[in-house]
Order: sequence, then C-alpha cells, then structure tokens
Amino acid sequence: MIASLLMAISAAIILMLGTVHLVLTFHGSKLQPREPSLQVEMKRITPNISRETTMWKAWIGFNVSHSLCAILFGLLYGYFAIAHSDFLFQSGFLLAVGFCLLASLVVLGKVYWFSIPFRGISLSFACYVGSIIAAWR
Repeated sequence: MIASLLMAISAAIILMLGTVHLVLTFHGSKLQPREPSLQVEMKRITPNISRETTMWKAWIGFNVSHSLCAILFGLLYGYFAIAHSDFLFQSGFLLAVGFCLLASLVVLGKVYWFSIPFRGISLSFACYVGSIIAAWR
C-alpha cells in the first residue's frame, strides 16, 4: 500500500510539473526571453540542421515535447501504481526505466534548470526510490 502511494505521489509530481510547463509554453511570458530582441532573432534565425524551422519554433517544440514526456511518465506510472501495482513492482524493466529517467532529470535539473523543477523532480525521485524500498520489504 505505501509503495503504491509513494509511486503515485512520484508520478503526480512529474505529471504536475509537465502540465504546468506545457501551459507556460503557450500562455504568459515565463518561457520567453527577458530581452525582446532575442525572441525576434529566434523567430528569424534557422538552425544549421535545417532551414525548415526557426530557433523559436524549435524552442517551442522542444518545450512541448519535454512537457508531453513528463505528462506521459506521470500518467503511466501513476496508472500502474494505482491499478496494476503488482505488475509494476514485479517489473525490473519498468522500475529501471523510471529510475533512470528520474535520475537523469535530477541531474539535468541541477546542471541546466532552476530550483523549482530541480526540487520537484528530486522529491519525485525520492518518493520513487522510497516506493521501491517499501515494495521490497
């Protein structure tokens, strides 16, 4: 029971962070540059990989895909924790994938992001590890 609860909390945190990130990508100015001229240039300049997009479109696309992956993780692991916890906690593959993803996000959060996502992901990771420990007892 406690293992499923901790896993569901872990998933809910990532789901919430992904959802907030998705909303902020399209609404408000939180993910826009502080310097307006930079956004103008991002809308004009293309990356070396292709002239079919702009740096601004790539920025939006990366943020949306990042959000969708967090939402997918939260939905799947939350669902498994609530509806199929025996399956989840007996699957070394699913536990390893989730562990590696969250551990990677903790590192990314520390190195590249700011304190709010780093703290949220760290809390999610702690709940995730706690759920595995509780399941193995």
